[in-house]
Amino acid sequence: MNNRKKSYVAVLLVLAILVSIWAFYPSGSSEVRSVQAMADFAAVTGSGGDDGGYDAYVKAHSAAKRPDQVIRIEGESFTQTDGPGFEVVHPSGETAVLTPESGSISWNVPIEQAGLYNIRIRYLPVEGKSSAIERGLTINQQLPFKGADLVTFDRVWGNRDDKIGRDDRGNELRPSQVEKPIWQVESVTDRSGYYDEPYLFYFDKGNQSVTLTALREPMAIDYIELYQEEALKTYEEIKSDYSTEGLQPVKDQYTLIQAEDAVYKSSPTLYPVSDRSSPTVIPYDVSKIRINTIGGLNWKLPGQWIEWEFEAPEDGLYQIALKEKQDQLRGVFATRSLTIDGKVPFKEMKRIPFEFSRDWSMYVLGEDEPYLFHLTQGKHRIRMTVSLGELAPLIQTIESSVLQLNEMYRKILMITSNSPDPYRDYQLEKRIPEMAEVFRKQAETIQSVADYLEQATGEQSDKVAILHTMVKQLQEMAERPDTVANRLEAFKTNVGGLGTWILTVREQPLTLDYLVVSSPDHKLPRADASFLQVVKHEAGALTASYTEDYDSIGNTGKQKRSTTVWITTGRDQAQVLKNLIDDSFTPKSGISVNLKLVPANILLPATLAGEGPDVAMQIGEDVPVNYAMRGAAADLSKFADYNEVASRFRDSGLVPYEYDGGVYALPEQQSFPMLFYRKDILKELNLEPPQTWQDIYNMISVLQKHNMEFYLPIEAANASLVPNPTFSMLLYQNGGEFYRDGGRKSALDSEISMDAFKKWTQFYTSYKFPLLADFPNRFRTGEMPIGIADYTTYNMLTVLAPEIKGLWEFTMVPGTEKNGTIHHEVASHTTGVMMLEGARDQEAAWEFMKWWTDKDTQIAYGREMEGLMGEAARYPTANVEALEELPWPVKDYRNLENQWKWVRGIPQVPGGYFTGRHLDNAFRKVVNASENPREALSDYLLYINDEIAVKRKEFNLPEQ
Repeated sequence: MNNRKKSYVAVLLVLAILVSIWAFYPSGSSEVRSVQAMADFAAVTGSGGDDGGYDAYVKAHSAAKRPDQVIRIEGESFTQTDGPGFEVVHPSGETAVLTPESGSISWNVPIEQAGLYNIRIRYLPVEGKSSAIERGLTINQQLPFKGADLVTFDRVWGNRDDKIGRDDRGNELRPSQVEKPIWQVESVTDRSGYYDEPYLFYFDKGNQSVTLTALREPMAIDYIELYQEEALKTYEEIKSDYSTEGLQPVKDQYTLIQAEDAVYKSSPTLYPVSDRSSPTVIPYDVSKIRINTIGGLNWKLPGQWIEWEFEAPEDGLYQIALKEKQDQLRGVFATRSLTIDGKVPFKEMKRIPFEFSRDWSMYVLGEDEPYLFHLTQGKHRIRMTVSLGELAPLIQTIESSVLQLNEMYRKILMITSNSPDPYRDYQLEKRIPEMAEVFRKQAETIQSVADYLEQATGEQSDKVAILHTMVKQLQEMAERPDTVANRLEAFKTNVGGLGTWILTVREQPLTLDYLVVSSPDHKLPRADASFLQVVKHEAGALTASYTEDYDSIGNTGKQKRSTTVWITTGRDQAQVLKNLIDDSFTPKSGISVNLKLVPANILLPATLAGEGPDVAMQIGEDVPVNYAMRGAAADLSKFADYNEVASRFRDSGLVPYEYDGGVYALPEQQSFPMLFYRKDILKELNLEPPQTWQDIYNMISVLQKHNMEFYLPIEAANASLVPNPTFSMLLYQNGGEFYRDGGRKSALDSEISMDAFKKWTQFYTSYKFPLLADFPNRFRTGEMPIGIADYTTYNMLTVLAPEIKGLWEFTMVPGTEKNGTIHHEVASHTTGVMMLEGARDQEAAWEFMKWWTDKDTQIAYGREMEGLMGEAARYPTANVEALEELPWPVKDYRNLENQWKWVRGIPQVPGGYFTGRHLDNAFRKVVNASENPREALSDYLLYINDEIAVKRKEFNLPEQ
């Protein structure tokens, strides 16, 4: 009876699995590409910051000729340089000029016939900080248009090893990306992707000057050429040429190129990846990791390219097919351009659209009537580049709309403030006469973008929903101007949504499994899996989930010496670290590392239970000293080479880890505040970035007159144990300290501290600074055109606010003037790596810590993380030399370095966690309950000193 019941259960279980697979099984054959060929959308831009743009420049010179000639200027024939490091070099036996990462270089260009020219440069990337090369271009010392001030030249990357390696469990390892410098010829183009064709530059007749100003990274220049970009023929014209030349399609030819075997890429983020979504990917394993595709979410930004090499067995006409998956952009399409041996074969290859599909598709270029490509016998290279294609003018239009709507929002804000009175009529239509017309015009413009997208893709989607929402609100506000003030918050949210729309649509992800170059009559492989393949794949994956170890990272084999390391961040960070360990630490030291990814809150109970690691990484700065008090952390200063290792960091980075004459951790990351400001808005208000706090007081009235605000950092809740950055600045700049008598008592009862506390609270009581604000977003909209924030905010703004690129900068925080010198002290925040006292082999653990905090390792980790996750993941290393080598623009790094010299660390003492907590309590009491600042701080100082005394007694430390 029991056996019969078990049989019924088994049958029901199998049926349930089959039904679920049937329900979710994607039928790739039913996917129909719905991209419609349409005339290009004409970008609509206005006065919202577009003055001096490329469109206006070309329009101004529309009557100019396009001389059909090539003018070459050799790199070594430069006429003038500004700055050190420029020299004539001979890489690969060729003569060129080396241009460093800063300074400028000029050439004379003899122009026989005035007109518009394209510019291309033959260059060689020189070893630098692994980021793209950036230059500003001027003609006769004048910037021709916005866009020429930031010209990008790619470095070239590839897999370090020819073959993909495997760990000792049979999983393939992501290949490391290394730079592979080669000479390249690149035209000066718009890297934001808005213009398909290279920039045109107008030159007068006679001797003209061309200057390149280095913004980031060095490169060698062989020559600069002025030329005319050749007009592309359509496929029909090329097809006619094939007939004229007697070219015929090849027979029985089939070449499959694995996409992950790309020879070159423009970015280290374009590494091969693993895809286990389908059993049809090649190579495939149901349970093991196989590196079998390339692209995906890493291959999405305009200008990024991947190049493959293959051999054509004979002369003739071939078709090209791609096994691809575009499962990210519903309602829009991903676009690529294609070149063969550096040339676009015909016009249609400038824009290849890839429509949304949940499953893999076999996409033959040309589809129903495949395009044929003429290839000669021998080696060839196919390069595919991310392009915005038809989306470019749409994005450009919305970007212009966002700028104009933000400008209007600021005008309204100046009248209503960000908290309008709902019962007041502000008469906005009279005070801003153009408001209704701007709303009406922008509603029409945004509606035209939504209509074009719907017609082009044949569907409505979330990509047009935000556009329709914005249009509806603008139309209603144009018809009823009296409701604008009450809609201000929703208006700001919707404009922010447009900014997010730009970010989303600019990203064009596409995944490739392989490319097929074949004769037109050759049968192509099936891209989507059959029903039986899916059943086998899902059943195998289910079984493997019980048998495979997916928690361990990388190799798990052990050497004679080993150390156990715990990391508490994400799996990506752990994988990058494990790759570095296997590549450079274990082979050189002979010490194996058992790296485990654990939750942050497990270290304490594990240590108490005697099951803790030898080394704990990426821990808060309050942890090491707390462990040291209890005898659980190892004193690093006892190692003979400690002083040499400590010299890698600034003293401020080590301060939080010093206790009772010992040092109990090494800093990994160190961040500190910087002053961020909008150049465009401060210019409108005739303001300069403040040098001192007095300058801030002077500018507050101007900002508030326009209903704008200055941002000072403040925690939303008082759970933080870190003293407030603003108070720390004011305290340190005036010579104050947090503790005295060797950490036995708080020093916040000093006159300096009382005065700093009073000034800090006055910003909120007298000047009404906001207690809660989303600074990055309000900085983006212009509500807070200036503020102090952690320098890692730079990474967020770079990625999330492309519409204000070039409109903002950061610099040193305002200081306090004493004896003719402005003091810019700030407090830093760190994370550290700590050795536990119970480490089984402390020497092995110390070797790991030295390796991890070393300059080369920190650079490699920082570059890998930025390569893996983009600029938003730029690593704030505490190693002084390593930060200099990370890909910061020169000007920005200098500002960081200047501020870093003024950074102070906050000591950690027994009971010190009460300092930040009660400092915040005293602050809230003053701001919310109108308490006297001195009395409020004095009251809470009693609690702070009591807790310090209690803890010192608990750990048998002298109290006096």
